[in-house]
Amino acid sequence: MADTQQVDPKAERKVAKLAKQIGAFSKAHGGAEGQVAYIGERGARIVLVGEDGGWGDLVAPSYEIAEKAVEKSGITVHEAFDGGFAAKVKTGPYEWTRMAGIQLGGPSNG
Repeated sequence: MADTQQVDPKAERKVAKLAKQIGAFSKAHGGAEGQVAYIGERGARIVLVGEDGGWGDLVAPSYEIAEKAVEKSGITVHEAFDGGFAAKVKTGPYEWTRMAGIQLGGPSNG
């Protein structure tokens, strides 16, 4: 019996687009590593950390598409965002100000 695996052209285009974006990030930051996290109905988040400490993320419509995209891009993928991987992230004044604003003022509840 032949293997007749169905290929969704729309999903394949999304994988290719995400892989291209991951590759561009990697090139701009001297290499990159990533981690894929399930975010519920919205899909999966691909967190990217460059060799220079720069970071960013992309959202894929499904965990499967995210996994295929990181695999196609060729970057190293981590199981979790912890330890040495998280330590590679370099944050600047913008991030610290934003984090402080959320902690100190944040959105009004009333």
